[in-house]
Amino acid sequence: MSVPTPPASGNLSIPELEALVASKDIDTVIIAFTDMQGRLVGKRTSARLFLEELAEHGAECCNYLLAVDVEMNTVDGYALSSWETGYGDMVMHPDLSTLRLVPWLPGTAMVISDLTLPDDTPVAPSPRAILKGQIDRLAARGLVPFVGTELEFIVFDDTFRGAWAKGYKDLTPASDYNIDYALLASTRMEPLLRDIRNSMDAAGMYSEGVKGECNFGQQEIAFRYAHALATCDNHSIYKNGAKEIADRHGKSLTFMAKFNEREGNSCHIHLSVRGEDGSAVMAGEGPHGFSPLMEHWLAGLLATTRELSLFFAPNINSYKRYVEGSFAPTAIAWGADNRTCALRVVGHGHSLRVENRVPGGDVNQYLAVAALIAGGLYGIEHELELEPIFTGNAYGSDTPRVPTSLREAAELFSSSAIAREAFGDEVVEHYLNNARVELAAFDSAVTDWERVRGFERF
Repeated sequence: MSVPTPPASGNLSIPELEALVASKDIDTVIIAFTDMQGRLVGKRTSARLFLEELAEHGAECCNYLLAVDVEMNTVDGYALSSWETGYGDMVMHPDLSTLRLVPWLPGTAMVISDLTLPDDTPVAPSPRAILKGQIDRLAARGLVPFVGTELEFIVFDDTFRGAWAKGYKDLTPASDYNIDYALLASTRMEPLLRDIRNSMDAAGMYSEGVKGECNFGQQEIAFRYAHALATCDNHSIYKNGAKEIADRHGKSLTFMAKFNEREGNSCHIHLSVRGEDGSAVMAGEGPHGFSPLMEHWLAGLLATTRELSLFFAPNINSYKRYVEGSFAPTAIAWGADNRTCALRVVGHGHSLRVENRVPGGDVNQYLAVAALIAGGLYGIEHELELEPIFTGNAYGSDTPRVPTSLREAAELFSSSAIAREAFGDEVVEHYLNNARVELAAFDSAVTDWERVRGFERF
C-alpha cells in the first residue's frame, strides 16, 4: 500500500487524516508521550476511534508510566503514583499540531500528547510539561527558543534480539575502524541510514545529513533546528523510529552515552533565543558580537551547569562519557568554536547560538532543554557578568568541572535553589527519586568487572 506524501509542514490536519482513513491508507493512530527515561510510550488506537473520540477527549494510561525504572518495574518513592494511591490513570491529550504519518509503520499515524490527571490537573513531572513551563517563562519576556539536537548512535550488525541473547557482549559493529567523516565504510551502512533519513523527512522532519563518527559503527544524523518544543517532539520520534527501522534492516543501534571504552555517544544541543518578531536578540555590538542578553544568558549557563547536570546526564552510564581528550567535556568553560569547552559558541547574527556539549545520547531532551532555558533565564534575571572567553585546551584548565557521577549530580540538584525555583519542589523530588532508584540498583549489582578482578585473585 502506498503511503501518501504528508504536507510540507510535516503535520496532518484532521480532515487530511479523515481522508486517509476513508481511503484505508491509515488504520492506526499512535498516541504517545516521552517518559522520564526519554522513551516514547503510549498506545496504538483505532484510527476511526481516534477521529470519533480520542482526538478531542484523549486516551487513558496508567500513571506509573512516569514512576517506573528502566525495566518498567514499579518502584517506591513517587508522590504521583504508588500502591497507596492505587496506580490510577493519566489522560493523554493529543496535541494535534504534532499529528503526522509514520512512514516506516504501515497504515500508521502518530500524535504527541500532553498529560493530565483525570480531573484535568496537569502532570507536573511530565518532561514535555516541564519544558513548556520554561518556554512560558521565556515568552513572558518576549523571547522564543530555537533548538537543534545532534544525536549520535552506534550501529551493530546484530539484531536487537540477537544482541539481547548475547547479553550485549561480543557484538559486531557496523564498521571495523574509526570512520569519522569517512565515506567508504559509512557507505556499507547507507541502506539503513538512507532509510532513516528519508523516513524522518516523510514524517515531517528536515534531515540535514549524516556523518560517520569516531567509534566503530558510530554515526550522527542531524536535523534542522526548529522551535524548542517541535525539536524535542521530533527528537523522541526520531530516536524511537531509528531503532524500529534498524530492526527492520536486521541491525541494532544504541544511543547509550558510553557503550565501551572508546568514544561515547553525545547529544550536543544548540540553543538560541529570538524576539517574538524574529529579531536576533543574542547578537549585538559588544565583544564577540554579543548583546547584553547573550552575555547574561551565557553567564547563567556557566553558573548553573553543575547543579542542573542531573537533567543533562540522567544515568549512571552518562558520567562514563566525560573523559579528557575524548571530545566529551570535563571543563565548564565557554569558548568560540572550541570543542574542549562544555559551552561552544558558534554562528553570528540570527545563527549566533550556544552549543552545550554536556548531554549524551541517553539524555531526555525535554529536560535538558528546560534546564538550558532555566540557566539562561537565571543569568538574565540576575544580570550575571560573563567571564572571559577560554582559549586553548580546556581539559587542562582549572575551571569548574562537570560532575563525575550520578550521585554527585543528584546531591547538587537536591540542594539547588535554582532548580527548585525554576521547576518546583514536586518536579525536583520526582527526578531525585528516579536518581536514587538508579543508584540503589547499581550499588546492589555485581558486575563483570568485579568478577574478572576478584574471582581468583582476591
